[in-house]
Amino acid sequence: MALVGHIRELSDKHQRLQKLIDSEMNHSAWNDIQVAALKKEKLRLKDELERLRAIAH
Repeated sequence: MALVGHIRELSDKHQRLQKLIDSEMNHSAWNDIQVAALKKEKLRLKDELERLRAIAH
């Protein structure tokens, strides 16, 4: 059960990161470095989610 909660938490964080990336990129003077860091973190979360979902099934 704790694993499912952790997966849900990471999934929520993944979605929040996407919204943050979208918001940042909507600014006329968006910061390339910041967006790249956010995308890297989002990808790391995606990889972790896939790994945990494989364990859960």
